[in-house]
Amino acid sequence: MSSPTAIRSIDLFRARSTRSIPIQDATHTISEIAFLITRITLENGITGESYLLAFHYSPQAIAGALRDIRTLALSDKFRADASRPGEFLRHYQQESEYFGISGIHQWASGAINIAMWDAWAKTLNQPVWKLFGTFHDRVPLYGSGGWLSYSIDELLDEVAGYVKRGFRAVKIKVGSPDLSRDIERLTRVREAVGPHINIMMDANQGLDLPSALRLADAARPLRITWFEEPILHTDFAGYQHLRRHAGMSLAMGEREFSTVALRELIARNALDLWQPDILRLGSVEAWRDSAALAAAHNIPVLPHYYKEYDVPLLMTIPNTFGAESFDWIDDLITHPILMRDGFAYPNQQPGWGFTFRDSLLSPL
Repeated sequence: MSSPTAIRSIDLFRARSTRSIPIQDATHTISEIAFLITRITLENGITGESYLLAFHYSPQAIAGALRDIRTLALSDKFRADASRPGEFLRHYQQESEYFGISGIHQWASGAINIAMWDAWAKTLNQPVWKLFGTFHDRVPLYGSGGWLSYSIDELLDEVAGYVKRGFRAVKIKVGSPDLSRDIERLTRVREAVGPHINIMMDANQGLDLPSALRLADAARPLRITWFEEPILHTDFAGYQHLRRHAGMSLAMGEREFSTVALRELIARNALDLWQPDILRLGSVEAWRDSAALAAAHNIPVLPHYYKEYDVPLLMTIPNTFGAESFDWIDDLITHPILMRDGFAYPNQQPGWGFTFRDSLLSPL
């Protein structure tokens, strides 16, 4: 007899943001803002959902990984049960080892795991954040964007919009071929938002070490709060050198599929802010493990992108710094995260507190 919390079916969908436009950072040209949605249904009829930010990359590869994990989760051998998400993680990692656990397999793992936590919390009729206990009742937000493809007018309009909505911090992209363009954009943003709004800059690994040092030196008078992914994420010695000489905090972590980079940077005293990506890490459990490792070394957590999952989880850890905010799925879901005066407040509904609107989904 099947457990009432065993997964009965898994449906896969694709959605495109209503705000999709071509955008560009220092290392990527992104043609569309798109998502893949995983919806599980348990034997008790309860559903759970997750989404991953797919953009336009490798659509057949990620779709194949999701279909493969669906087959495994529904098999008699590894039948997944939402009440035991860690057990399925272990089975899936064993099954995935031949072609490598990290990478695209881990995205698929995250998709199923997050949906399982959604369904399990709904079974308990509780929000996910109440399952772990809380340290905070709200989470600071920063407005993200500032793409290199923006004109100055588009850039200033975006940051002014964030400030008008109550955000107290904004992040913009850097890593232009001409350093003077980055400085001009940062300067214009500082003039537009005034002295009391924090400004961060993100190079998306687009600089080498000498260029990152030159940019940090030139931007220092603008009081940049942190410098994100200035150089290649595996250049641990470079991060160590930058932290000693850049004169500003360093943030990274969104490209990591494990805590290896975090451990290496901790050993070198080379990091100020840890930025876990829950889909790349592959599970709620791995996200929380990485946050605990960061806490043990007094490093605050500032996750990458997924505010709908990160805000509830950030409420449950002591070393919360804040969450990143984009509005890309707000039109696609019920109950978007409540944002007020620069803070996010968690949904009170069971699970993650939102679902995707069926009318906006296409079968994968």
